[in-house]
Amino acid sequence: MRLLVRLLRVFGISMVLMGLLWIGQGTGYIHWPADSFMIDHRPWALRGAIMLVVGVIFGLTGRYLGRR
Repeated sequence: MRLLVRLLRVFGISMVLMGLLWIGQGTGYIHWPADSFMIDHRPWALRGAIMLVVGVIFGLTGRYLGRR
């Protein structure tokens, strides 16, 4: 059970960070890497928002299971 909790937390944090990067690139605020195909393409901002929400759910689930 401890392994599952840790994996949920790690995946949750990773997904939140990746989602924020995708949102930033999709909206054009982050230009890193400079030759990225995702810069200024709105569908990537939407996909990033979805990934961010799923990451938060994973993180909260790991937190909830860790307290039980």
